[in-house]
Amino acid sequence: MHHNQIIRVTKKFTFDMAHALYGYDGPCKNIHGHTYVLSVTLKGKAINDSHNPKNGMVIDFTDFKKIVKEWVIDVFDHSLVLNSNSPHGSIKEFKENFEKINNLPYQPSCENLLIDFLERIKTHLPQSVLINNIKLEETPTSFAEWYFEDNI
Repeated sequence: MHHNQIIRVTKKFTFDMAHALYGYDGPCKNIHGHTYVLSVTLKGKAINDSHNPKNGMVIDFTDFKKIVKEWVIDVFDHSLVLNSNSPHGSIKEFKENFEKINNLPYQPSCENLLIDFLERIKTHLPQSVLINNIKLEETPTSFAEWYFEDNI
């Protein structure tokens, strides 16, 4: 086997989320929702240790899924995401009627959410694994992407 090869592994996740773009000059200033598709591609070398139960893997897909689920999906799925700089966060009725409201210190655009998700995921990965790229599809025809090589 060629054990020094860099390999990319990808997992896709789907979740539903509502948001509003505070101060935006179009219809997305209103609360609305999307079914998001998040694709995360990691890169690294497969473990080459016959005594390691993860031998031959860059990362166990179960561990990969657990990280993304815990730090992104469980936090954002079926939540309402708002810019904490907007007046929406202080609306008493929101807090009384919705269980999952994420007031974030940024405009919850697809691009900003993507960078937030990137940061949440990368801090929990093994040191031997890097995020190669991450893609957040907001609609079937609109998405944002981040690539490692664009940011070095």
